[in-house]
Order: sequence, then C-alpha cells, then structure tokens
Amino acid sequence: MFGFGLPELIIVAVILLVVAGPSKLPQFGQALGSSIRGFKKAMNGDDVVQINEKKQD
Repeated sequence: MFGFGLPELIIVAVILLVVAGPSKLPQFGQALGSSIRGFKKAMNGDDVVQINEKKQD
C-alpha cells in the first residue's frame, strides 16, 4: 500500500518519537484512532441525522 514497507514505517515511528517525545505518543495514537473511526462512520453513512418536523395544530 503506497509503497511503504516495514523499514519505512520504523523510520517514521522513530522520527515521530524524536519530534513528539514519548509523553505525547498516546495522545497522537488516540487522535489518529478517533479520526479513522470518524472517517469510517462517514463512509458507511452511520452518522445520518434524522430530522422530524413539528406538527402544527
């Protein structure tokens, strides 16, 4: 997928560790996970909002 292999992913992980520091990595993982979940919900159409009209007397 996109030509990324294990060595490239390891290099990206090391750069992220150096730039962000070990204390910020769980926050990045959580944000990435929630972003992916939101994207999947949007693609599946699970976030459809139902609108009910008010009845007028």
